[in-house]
Amino acid sequence: MNQPTPEQPADLVARLRATFRGGRTKPLEWRTAQLRRLRDMLTESGSDLAAALHADLGKSAAEADRTEIGFTVREIDHTLDHLAGWLRPEPAPVPDRLGDDTRAWTQYDPLGVVLVIAPWNYPAQLLLAPLVGALAAGNAVVVKPSELAPATSAALARLLPQYLDTDAVAVVEGGIPETTALLAERFDHIFYTGNGTVGRVVMRAAAEHLTPVTLELGGKSPAFVDRDTDLDVVADRLARGKFLNAGQTCVAPDYVLTDPETAAALEPALTRAVEALYGSDPSASGAYSRIVNERHFDRLTGLLDSGRTVVGGVGDRATKYIAPTVLADVDPESPVMREEIFGPILPIVTVSGLDEAIDFINDRDKPLALYVFSESGDTRDRIAAETSSGGLGHGLPLAHLTVSDLPFGGVGESGMGSYHGRYSIETFSHRKAVLEKPLSPTR
Repeated sequence: MNQPTPEQPADLVARLRATFRGGRTKPLEWRTAQLRRLRDMLTESGSDLAAALHADLGKSAAEADRTEIGFTVREIDHTLDHLAGWLRPEPAPVPDRLGDDTRAWTQYDPLGVVLVIAPWNYPAQLLLAPLVGALAAGNAVVVKPSELAPATSAALARLLPQYLDTDAVAVVEGGIPETTALLAERFDHIFYTGNGTVGRVVMRAAAEHLTPVTLELGGKSPAFVDRDTDLDVVADRLARGKFLNAGQTCVAPDYVLTDPETAAALEPALTRAVEALYGSDPSASGAYSRIVNERHFDRLTGLLDSGRTVVGGVGDRATKYIAPTVLADVDPESPVMREEIFGPILPIVTVSGLDEAIDFINDRDKPLALYVFSESGDTRDRIAAETSSGGLGHGLPLAHLTVSDLPFGGVGESGMGSYHGRYSIETFSHRKAVLEKPLSPTR
């Protein structure tokens, strides 16, 4: 059976641009209908996506629902509840010199045709959540799933055209050649989630057309553990945040900063926390994911000798399994501290106290997230005031990105721009200034 010839990027973008210029995507009714259809896809075919996520990353059905499918459904529901209000024009005060018959306001205009490039670690959520914002803002959209999550990519390429308006939403599968070809086209916005190396490639390509970009990148997100905290609670929350999706989460705690005495007490607490989550043999736990491919497995196993192993430290290349691992006595210059880990390895780095911890953080690239475990309000206030990060979490890792009324995004090396909820509308729209004065002034 002959396969259909793939649509060329230039033709694809031109077709979607014609749809946008024809006005189809702009009415609120079209936007909400597309969001409801996307929700239908997730509820009716969620099991297909869950199976694909298990094939790509070993995710359990519960984790797939909590972090990808259900996560996106909640984002859709929040958007549907508030979209009409978000889009309402916002009046602006007018100076007296323009007369009392002059009105001014701002309104959100859709940008046009936008490109969303998704990563492999949350290959459904991180493609569909930006798509929610792009559709809600009234755009036509090209989505590019990650080729490193092939089962999820194939499922999305099959399902999205069944549910969404194919004249306004297109899926392009493939790897570097297909992405490169897309980036050569003129889009009205490019939304990329991934690493800084590719982020620079995206930004250079976008610059050719003066296309604005949102870059959701990563970095080494620190966790500072203060003295005199409940270390069993801290260890449980660190382990849950770090080892979710086998550590392949952009906002996972990348390393722990604490003083030597606290570090010594935290080690057994983390060992207990890992066993409570995944049992004595995490490889047998249905709740623990796998590394995406052999290349990343090899990269991660090369980091395991960067410190003393507290727990874990073993793996199986055939099944792409690396145990939840905690390393102690880690030198700040060791391999595990040179780049984002993006895997189930948690180093503990000792500092003398808060001052040194703040200096340690500020001496490095601005992280996507920063986590603080402290009962001291002064400590929390100092870290908030004296450091810079995309997001700041006190006492609970990862949770800030689940709050739709908070912007999610990075700063500096960890990215630019933000999204979720209303912030997605701002990202995928132009906020236009409008002034109106009658041609026949009143007297």
